[in-house]
Amino acid sequence: MPNKDNREYRNMKLETRDAIPGEEERKIVTGYASTFEEPYKLFDWDGGEYWEVVDRNAFDNTDMSDVIFQYDHAGRVFARTRNETLTVTVDDHGLKIDADLGGTEIGRELFEEIRGGYTDRMSFGFTVNGESEDREKLENGVVKYTRRITSVNKLYDVSAVSLPANDGTEIGADATARSIRSLSDGVIEKDRAERLEAERVETERRRALVRAKALSGGITK
Repeated sequence: MPNKDNREYRNMKLETRDAIPGEEERKIVTGYASTFEEPYKLFDWDGGEYWEVVDRNAFDNTDMSDVIFQYDHAGRVFARTRNETLTVTVDDHGLKIDADLGGTEIGRELFEEIRGGYTDRMSFGFTVNGESEDREKLENGVVKYTRRITSVNKLYDVSAVSLPANDGTEIGADATARSIRSLSDGVIEKDRAERLEAERVETERRRALVRAKALSGGITK
């Protein structure tokens, strides 16, 4: 996963839908890149849990002028808002996306992989403009920290992913498929290794931040 511009990545549900009459050649996937008011755990550290939740108003002023659809946040662009093959909208549930992957051969292969269930999660890349944190001591003595994202500054991409950070995300379809990895000449495996390393570094950074805030009293209940 790329680690640049202070971008963060989270995973949500993505699935295919049947074409309506007149659009049989289109390869449509749909899902939610983010859901509102549904906390998810990011990681554990000694004596604590770190959670996150997206406020339902977090995307009110987000720059979504040119969002792209990728695989694992890297490499080829399969759809984008600028050429109207990707739409991103906010509804009561969260950040909804619809993407037509039928414009390229590798996009059609990714669609079939999603439809076959080989890739069934997605993620989105973003930067944060506003947030707050809360601390709660659980009955078992564990301290639970919850970060609330109140304002997303810019949405960069939505991506189908092989290994999500949030396992509550999905992407689905209904056909047999061969893996897109065989078409990318090992590039995706390289990206996967880089993404896992970036996630490890980010996790360590967040753990250090939580410890520092807890010691200084910066995180309050």
